[in-house]
Amino acid sequence: MYAMNFQNSASADDAATKLASAADGQLLAGGQTLLPTIKQRLAEPSDLISLAGAGLSGASLSGADVVIGAMTTHAEVAGDANVRSNAPAVASLAAGIGDPAVRHRGTIGGSIANNDPAADYPAAVLGLGATVRTNRREIAADDFFTGLFETALNTGEVITSVSFPQAERSAYAKFPNPASRYAMVGVFVAKTNDGVRVAVTGAGSDGVFRHAGLEAALSANFSADAVDGVDVSAEDLLSDMHGSAEYRANLIKVMAKRAVAAA
Repeated sequence: MYAMNFQNSASADDAATKLASAADGQLLAGGQTLLPTIKQRLAEPSDLISLAGAGLSGASLSGADVVIGAMTTHAEVAGDANVRSNAPAVASLAAGIGDPAVRHRGTIGGSIANNDPAADYPAAVLGLGATVRTNRREIAADDFFTGLFETALNTGEVITSVSFPQAERSAYAKFPNPASRYAMVGVFVAKTNDGVRVAVTGAGSDGVFRHAGLEAALSANFSADAVDGVDVSAEDLLSDMHGSAEYRANLIKVMAKRAVAAA
């Protein structure tokens, strides 16, 4: 590690103000990606602005929506009564992230702000059509994720919460990398009053994405059998040492069927 300034923040706006005043500041949520990056000298921020005291933890109900604070840890999401009762697929997803050490430090806001292409939460946000709230505005899920490790967040914008609408049925299924527990392929399926949404993580060369073919098939017939007739192309899918694009294309169908069966 090297010398840097560490600052606490009392609110999202306070964090944004301190970030703007820093020469090269970084917001610190759970630190599951940022701190290892700093230790490896791949990032050298002048300031770390912690969100731990910003009052952004906890989950609550707002009408039919489940609102989860950005600093709520994965373990807290998995165990929260409001989430388990009204967005059980999100609770189940959170329970399968990493290991206990990661789940008790990592946060939902940090995960979606980082937008790792193999992270789990982006699939839930996109699959349920959630709304990401910041200290400045509200951003629809379809507009939030813009590419690998990229989002619609502007400089100085801080995620404060994520609002998940309830679904008639929803579930998440993933094929995890046995070492990291990141998703080699994860599929979130949600049946709502507006139709079916299917979000895929871990497979796209440009990050999380919705699969139009699966959505159309499941809107017509919400059953695992409907997935069999869908052509999932390997084009634009990731291919690496863990699996080829063709392997991931097959896994998308397998995970989609498991998610539908679970829902």
